[in-house]
Amino acid sequence: MKSWRQRKGVMNEMFQFKRCYALALCALPLITGFSAPPLGLDAVMTRIIEEAPKKRIPPVDARVDRVWGAIPGYNGLDVDTERTYELNKNKPAGSPIQYVYNETSPSVNLDNLGAEPIYSGNPQKPMAAFMINVAWGEEFIPKILDTLDKHKVKATFFFDGSWLKKNVATAQKIGSRGHELSNHAYSHKNMSQLSKSQALLEISKTEQLLQTHLQVKNRWFAPPSGDFDKQTVEIALSLKLNTVLWTLDTVDWQNPSPQSLIHKIGTKAGNGSLILMHPTRSSSLALDGMIQALQHKGLHIGTVSDVLSPKRIPAREPGLLTP
Repeated sequence: MKSWRQRKGVMNEMFQFKRCYALALCALPLITGFSAPPLGLDAVMTRIIEEAPKKRIPPVDARVDRVWGAIPGYNGLDVDTERTYELNKNKPAGSPIQYVYNETSPSVNLDNLGAEPIYSGNPQKPMAAFMINVAWGEEFIPKILDTLDKHKVKATFFFDGSWLKKNVATAQKIGSRGHELSNHAYSHKNMSQLSKSQALLEISKTEQLLQTHLQVKNRWFAPPSGDFDKQTVEIALSLKLNTVLWTLDTVDWQNPSPQSLIHKIGTKAGNGSLILMHPTRSSSLALDGMIQALQHKGLHIGTVSDVLSPKRIPAREPGLLTP
């Protein structure tokens, strides 16, 4: 057993070691130009690593539903530990951690599902889109564009090819306002009643017009009157187009009152809704109210491509910082 004198000597040595270590840390910036790591560094990183698995949101794979056809996937979220640490390392001890996230992709996306029709976006994505089929009604287009501009909303316009051929300037104006331009066949025929060669011509002629006159690289095909069969979807896919229908139909060609349209969309729209409309008097008057009704429900409004993309919407998820 050590004597008191021996134990006192050991304690003095330990004190001197700690004192020298502390002085060395203080001198480190002067010698090397680097700052000493703040006290609690390991504790902050430990907390982040412990909490990261609990914060993870797994991605959702695209799938085929018996009723709703192809349903797109939705990205997940993983904590970015390094960037989260950089954001929090100098906060006072015990401060809440503010997390930075990376999006993670699903294993299965729309492209993996083959020839399947699409009726809606992912039900977890708080977003909706107006899909505006244009084969007539150009007199109402200016008001529709002004209303979309007023709310800083982008929509997807599906052009009938025969209409597009006669109204290139109007179509160009729509594109210049930042809207998505897509394919609504050429002459508004029922696609299910056409031969393979006829159906191919209906889609490809309009696709050529989109490329030639509007320089559009399109991805979507909306069959006229929503009429299609398996062959239609397969032909569209052979042209690298996905067949898109609607979740909600305004049935605006029947001239309903604007108030009834606003009520219908406000009560029935939800996550992933694709809302069909046309350039009609009813829809042009109701659009302002329909947009407000969707936003009141917490839905972001974008193009069909936006809604069907697996990307998340950071603006609709307060408190989640994404790189």
